[in-house]
Amino acid sequence: MKSMFSILFSLKKERTIEQTVSEIQQGNKVLHNQLIQQYKPFIAKTVSSVCKRFIHEGDDELSIGLIAFNEAIEKYAPHKGGSFLSFAELLIKRRLIDYIRKEAKCRNIVLHTDEDEENSAQTYLDTKLSMDEFYKQIEQQQRREEIIHYQQVLKEFGIHFHDLVEQSPKHKDARLNAINVAKLLVENEELLNWLFRKKQLPIKQLQNMAKVSRKTIERNRKYIIAVAIILAGDYVYLKEYIKGVLPS
Repeated sequence: MKSMFSILFSLKKERTIEQTVSEIQQGNKVLHNQLIQQYKPFIAKTVSSVCKRFIHEGDDELSIGLIAFNEAIEKYAPHKGGSFLSFAELLIKRRLIDYIRKEAKCRNIVLHTDEDEENSAQTYLDTKLSMDEFYKQIEQQQRREEIIHYQQVLKEFGIHFHDLVEQSPKHKDARLNAINVAKLLVENEELLNWLFRKKQLPIKQLQNMAKVSRKTIERNRKYIIAVAIILAGDYVYLKEYIKGVLPS
């Protein structure tokens, strides 16, 4: 009787996609193939959003998306924040944009070499100007994708951009101190795992490591977390904003 009620009322806990990815990273090839097949529509939709057209099965862009999704499976790390799908979407779009840029550059070279000699200079100038604008748009899109992903991770900590604007350290020395604390945090794997698991700063440990007061860390808590997320994550462009002031 007890076993019958167990069957009727027990709920089987579903495996999350992050758990599936973890098992794949440990060598489960069956799950690997199943996951890729299951998320082909997601990959195609993401590719289509970049290419601004319907994607067919044989398109090179879909192949790029599949390769990027597989790369996401290999590289995903929960301690860096964000869900697997948001990370995979970011990586697919980044790889596609790189592919489009390379293809456009190749077409530019072919166009230039096929042009008559007397018209080649003007053609090259016109094409270069249009390509420069194209690269600018591509870079802007990459930055937008990073910011969207970053916002999603911040939300996991209950942090919004307006919080950072209002609560960031006002003085340069205070900002440098907070960045230094974030850097120490990211360099310590145990503390970094604590941060993303608990969604809290390990204040006591940081206080001892950074030789700063508890009050200072608590006052700059959101800023320290925000910087640590960037340093720990795959943020090519966002890291540029703090690269010049990072302690050596």
